[in-house]
Amino acid sequence: MDAFSSSFLSTVKPSKFFLTPKISIANSFPFPHFNVSSARIEEKSQPTTTGRTTTKTQPKTTPPLSSSPSSSPVTTTRPPSSSRPLPSAAAVAKRGVEPTLPTKVFSALDDLINIFIDPPIRSSVDPRYTLSNNFAPVDELPPTECEVIEGSLPSCLDGAYIRNGPNPQYLPRGPYHLFDGDGMLHSIRITQGKATLCSRYVKTYKYTMERDAGAPLLPNVFSGFNGLAASAARGALSAARILSGQFNPANGIGLANTSLAFFGNKLYALGESDLPYAVRLTSNGDIETLGRDDFDGKLFLSMTAHPKIDFQTGETFAFRYGPVPPFLTYFRLDSNGNKQPDVPIFSMVNPSFIHDFAISKKYAIFVDIQIGMNPMEMIFGGGSPVGSNPAKVSRIGVIPRYATDETEMRWFDVPGFNVIHAINAWDEEDAVVILAPNILSVEHTLERMELVHALVEKVRIDLKTGIVTRNPISARNLDFGVINPEYVGKKNRFIYAAIGDPMPKISGVVKLDVSKGGRQECTVARRVFGPRCYGGEPFFVARQPENPEAEEDDGYVVSYVHDEIAGESKFLVMDAKSPNLDIVAAVKLPRRVPYGFHGLFVRDSDLKKL
Repeated sequence: MDAFSSSFLSTVKPSKFFLTPKISIANSFPFPHFNVSSARIEEKSQPTTTGRTTTKTQPKTTPPLSSSPSSSPVTTTRPPSSSRPLPSAAAVAKRGVEPTLPTKVFSALDDLINIFIDPPIRSSVDPRYTLSNNFAPVDELPPTECEVIEGSLPSCLDGAYIRNGPNPQYLPRGPYHLFDGDGMLHSIRITQGKATLCSRYVKTYKYTMERDAGAPLLPNVFSGFNGLAASAARGALSAARILSGQFNPANGIGLANTSLAFFGNKLYALGESDLPYAVRLTSNGDIETLGRDDFDGKLFLSMTAHPKIDFQTGETFAFRYGPVPPFLTYFRLDSNGNKQPDVPIFSMVNPSFIHDFAISKKYAIFVDIQIGMNPMEMIFGGGSPVGSNPAKVSRIGVIPRYATDETEMRWFDVPGFNVIHAINAWDEEDAVVILAPNILSVEHTLERMELVHALVEKVRIDLKTGIVTRNPISARNLDFGVINPEYVGKKNRFIYAAIGDPMPKISGVVKLDVSKGGRQECTVARRVFGPRCYGGEPFFVARQPENPEAEEDDGYVVSYVHDEIAGESKFLVMDAKSPNLDIVAAVKLPRRVPYGFHGLFVRDSDLKKL
């Protein structure tokens, strides 16, 4: 699953930010109970790098999971001989620097909170489970040659496929949710049939300050507030760190761990709790963070991790959401990346999680879902401040995409329609159509992802009559649906979606043909990765991107895939037109790539613009 992220918290003043009440949900994931005294991050030794000499990054030492009783360690699937044990329970995590006395004191207080006030008792926030197997973090990897072990890489893949995802800089001493890790980019640079892998952290302000301090400075957003006592303690500790000058939240609290986007001739790493971070690839395939971009002071607080780019006009459409009015703000950037004025949406009367949206040629489409702020449970029940509201009726909001205010915003009730990711939208006469996975059992989205089933639906809204019609287009549990990027905002035929097995594990990819009528099963191709092999979001790369006559599905579907039995990762290239999504190339990666969120393919011609 993707991080909805902490946009609700990004607009709150620091004194309030750290006072989030308890999330009181019982043990969730059905994993067996482990007793651990340490954990291991296990890697292969790194091969020789390509291009100019690149200094190998020093391995990071990380603290133990302090809430864990003693017994056998949790490990990833690599052999014990290649593992690195963690330091003793009293050790403070550091990355080549000696923590200052205030850092040592604050870290010791943090340990007391994690051990005595808020141990991670729920599986969904227990790092023994959330960071097991290929969810475990890895070190940075400089540009390293890869071996093509099957087929050959098509010339249209000259460029880079880059995928974002959470990778905590320090193993957590306390609760940790899947969405809480620092952003790490895994890039496979392809040039004339040869591939180079590089993994680098997005050097956000938070990452940099914690790296330099030698220890974590702020609690995890999704897992750091489990009860009034823990919230008060962590809030006071965070306030002390801010007052002591260790951290300035005005410089950003985000992780940039969700996705990437290329617009205005810049490449951005995105997370919706902060502003975009500009990054670039060097000539040898390394990744550099250029900095946080506020677009000449015109972008405030945060931006969605899912902007939409119209490839015909070059424009970018985006939004932000938060816990205070306006709960939703829509805006766009022109083809040069210049931000246009905000359009606040005051008809969004309550804060709602709006992680994604869609655009057509005429409209921007938002879904006001059943996940939002939960103040009554927070105040009287000691539960989560964010959760589902079964009494709420989901709505779809439609606004002209060039609107300068919200006067033409229209809302349509669509009961039970809960969208985390939108796939596409288009116009039909006096109607607009949206494609999106509808999250069933939305109450489990944050806590028990293995119970979530996402049903892809085609929803048509007649703007003249107000009638909304809905058709499911596949019975499978599918999410992370993507299309040929050239079809964003216009009618498309094909979708490539990830198979949840269950979420957050992805066992394969299906191709859907949404042109099929009625309630037919629309699956026309499928590839399952194999026993205990799991991938992530697929991405479509057109074979002839400059050819206006090219067929919509003339191209390739790419993804990272990890074999949990062998402990090895691959980069797969599949033929999008074939009935079985045949593998045309497989690249063995020099070390495993953890499971993550969203990726992007950037062509060589665009990389040269960075």
